[in-house]
Amino acid sequence: MSKVATFERGIHPKYNKEFSSGKSITQAKPPQRIVVPLSQHIGAPAKCEVKIGDEVKRGQIIGSPSGFVSAPVHSSISGKVIAIADFPTAVGRMVSSVVIESDGKDEAVALKENPNYMNLTADEIKVMIKDAGIVGMGGAAFPTNVKLSPPKEKPIDTVILNGAECEPYLTADHRLMVERPKEVIEGLKIIMKALGVKEGHVGIEENKPDAIEAMKSAASGEPDIEIHSLEIKYPQGAEKMLIKAIKNREVPSKGLPMDVSVVVQNIGTALAIYEAVRYGKPLMERVVTVTGKGIREPKNMLVRIGTLLSDVVEQCGGLADGAVKVISGGPMMGFAQWTLDVPVTKGTSGILVLTEDEYVASDEYFPCIRCGRCVDVCPIGLNPSMLSILSEKGFYEEAKDYNLFDCFECGSCAYVCPAKRPMVQFMRLAKSQVKP
Repeated sequence: MSKVATFERGIHPKYNKEFSSGKSITQAKPPQRIVVPLSQHIGAPAKCEVKIGDEVKRGQIIGSPSGFVSAPVHSSISGKVIAIADFPTAVGRMVSSVVIESDGKDEAVALKENPNYMNLTADEIKVMIKDAGIVGMGGAAFPTNVKLSPPKEKPIDTVILNGAECEPYLTADHRLMVERPKEVIEGLKIIMKALGVKEGHVGIEENKPDAIEAMKSAASGEPDIEIHSLEIKYPQGAEKMLIKAIKNREVPSKGLPMDVSVVVQNIGTALAIYEAVRYGKPLMERVVTVTGKGIREPKNMLVRIGTLLSDVVEQCGGLADGAVKVISGGPMMGFAQWTLDVPVTKGTSGILVLTEDEYVASDEYFPCIRCGRCVDVCPIGLNPSMLSILSEKGFYEEAKDYNLFDCFECGSCAYVCPAKRPMVQFMRLAKSQVKP
């Protein structure tokens, strides 16, 4: 294993992993009703393939891709379609969704297994990944088959699995590496086969020694795969930071990992790829960390896609006294919720509940004092101070001159800002008003 690797700048928030890091993954109960958004990915929404009154089975396609950058969606239970309408999602958007009432049978469609999956061609693997509806499960939800199909002028020589899980509180990927390391490594091998590359890496932060050991053991017979111990620092798990730490390559401004011949995938995505290619299983459930002082029984749970947050919270003993804020995801990049009647989607990594002593509610912020702290910590080397001021004043086009679209909204600047400025919200506002 290589020496501890990292990137420049970044922050060191309190990680609070202890709530759930020792909790083994448990299977959530099948829900009585699911709400499945037809857009759970970057790109074109899926086209609805069912109508009200239809009977569906677990694993059945209910939405087909409507473009190259799109992904199908599947039912995670068997039952009857009772509604097709716009419903709220955890990111605050109204999305056309299919509502299915369980029939209690949990019948599944027949799946095609492939015991000799490593003999499949790269194109066959990509088709299976696409048909399974797999997207990036670290949060971005980019269709995986598209990510594994770079243009010919961008040859890939390296695949990196993101096992850093640098977001505070979240431990879903940690538990997958501890409990299912062999399947994760097999998923990495399938990704490497699909891309035709011989070099695979897994980056894991030092605060997960059990995961490092398990993954090292699982990869012991794989000479082309290396496990890296990474410095504990946020946002160590961001694509550009991982590439810098492990390969010492810098993704250019406005560029993508493929511009430096690298593809980065999440741990959960690698496992989903293995299950899809080996067993024909579509992406219809995922591991979700339910954690924080505001939850009675923190857990890591395997949850069906479409399950409402309220159902998941109930299975964890409900909200604790003093719970004041629910976040889908982690505290740095997650989205605060106004209702628990929103569904778990392919990109839902966690449900975090904060109490009064952890969260100070305030809508007040102050003018930038030009202290430069945000500049000191920005992992991309941007000037968040200037970007936030330009956005606040409505100078969105001018913000582009400061490389607005290189910002990936990690929240490091907001974390250190003494004026409590809503930096990430300013960045999102500016991005929504101009084209890249």
